[in-house]
Formats: sequence, structure tokens, C-alpha cells
Amino acid sequence: MVFEEKSVTVDTEVDAKKAVCQREEAYALVKNADKVVVASGQKTLEYEPKTADKDELLSKITGRTGNLRAPALKIGNVYYIGFNSGMYEKTFS
Repeated sequence: MVFEEKSVTVDTEVDAKKAVCQREEAYALVKNADKVVVASGQKTLEYEPKTADKDELLSKITGRTGNLRAPALKIGNVYYIGFNSGMYEKTFS
């Protein structure tokens, strides 16, 4: 995985399957982050929670059920949500 290759330490990993995190809990998790990077299909979207539209941000970081999407990783003060291998490769290359 790209994390080991680049010596990146994941500070926090939210296991969305074990710890169900619904909309307001998901927002509370990311609202003070410097940035939230979201995998959306093959695209990568970036948000600054302090200035982003809350409903738009929540629609991207939660799935159909309204729960936080997996994986949700915190590295430094940035959250990476969802999976798109290109997102991680681009960010840490």
C-alpha cells in the first residue's frame, strides 16, 4: 500500500462498519479538520470544512444509509474519506 511505501502514519482510522457514524456524528468528526479529501468515483474532491457548505460536504462523506463512508482516515489534520487508489497515490507521491 502507498502508506508503507511513503512512510505515512495514519493518525486515526474510523472503521465505519464497526462504529456507525451518522450524519451529525460524521460532521462533528471532520468539522475542525484543515481539509477533507473525498473519493467520488474516479474523481477526488477537496473541502475545507470551516467554509464548505455543510449539506454538500455531508452528502459526499456519507453513503446511501446516511453513515460515514469507509475508509475514513485522519492523517495530520486532514481526513481522507472513501476509496480511490488514485487519490492516495496522487496525495502521497
